Amino acid sequence: MKLLSFKHNGQIQIGALLAEQIVPAGADLPGNMLDFLAAGEPARQALQKLIDAGGNRIPLSDVQLLAPIQRPGKLLGVGLNYADHIGETGLEKPEYPTFFTKQSTCVIADGDAIHVPPVSDKVDYEGELAFVIGKRCKQVPVEQAHDVIAAYTICNDVTVRDWQQRTPTWTLGKSFDTHGPLGPWLVTADEIADPHNLSLKTWVDDELRQNGNTSEMIFNCYELIAYLTQVMTLEPGDVISTGTPAGVGVKMKPRGYLKPGQTVRIEIEGIGTLSNPVIAEPEHFLVAG
Repeated sequence: MKLLSFKHNGQIQIGALLAEQIVPAGADLPGNMLDFLAAGEPARQALQKLIDAGGNRIPLSDVQLLAPIQRPGKLLGVGLNYADHIGETGLEKPEYPTFFTKQSTCVIADGDAIHVPPVSDKVDYEGELAFVIGKRCKQVPVEQAHDVIAAYTICNDVTVRDWQQRTPTWTLGKSFDTHGPLGPWLVTADEIADPHNLSLKTWVDDELRQNGNTSEMIFNCYELIAYLTQVMTLEPGDVISTGTPAGVGVKMKPRGYLKPGQTVRIEIEGIGTLSNPVIAEPEHFLVAG
């Protein structure tokens, strides 16, 4: 099942995607993705009944796609999790997963613009597989970790490289507004036979920049969950982005940083394509009051 968040006739809703049509979740189900995931299997079964009933449908072309989860409780990334990416950085293979935090206010949807901020032109892309937690969990063994994953999606871990290097935690360089494209939807875990054997490709305009496979991850999704849950409770809707393969712009000669007017497109087998244009941050892009 492909789950998505969208706006239609001024209302934010969730639903399931069937080809080019959306089956809205309806009034009897939670109206946002976090609550839907927290409701667990009964909610998913209820949505499946709506699908099977063949009732209300909304053309995909009639809606505005939103990030499937607009404000995840946790948005965590993993650095240096592909051998070829480690090779291009010249760094050592980590003994343990290198987790960092992206602030959830950076999340945007498929089609939304990535901003190049006025304080830096060193904006880079990172195409990544992300998984979404479906059950509140702690101390999860590796062999049971698949049970707590609700779905998979695509994340562009956009990074401002000079700001990333200002602090060892990387938080600021990973958390600029608009630098967390997520989507275009969630694909439930039952539809991904093996999350550790998916092709992953990133284009900037028509240039293929990254061409990897999730089989190349050093720490796989289940190992990441087992490691994290020794420390913290994971909750429904938490998003963990699993790292990027080789081909990032900072390692190109000359540097392949993103420029206004370009478009970044990330495709992951079995999930779909996440595409975002790049623009200079608008002067009016200010939140106040």
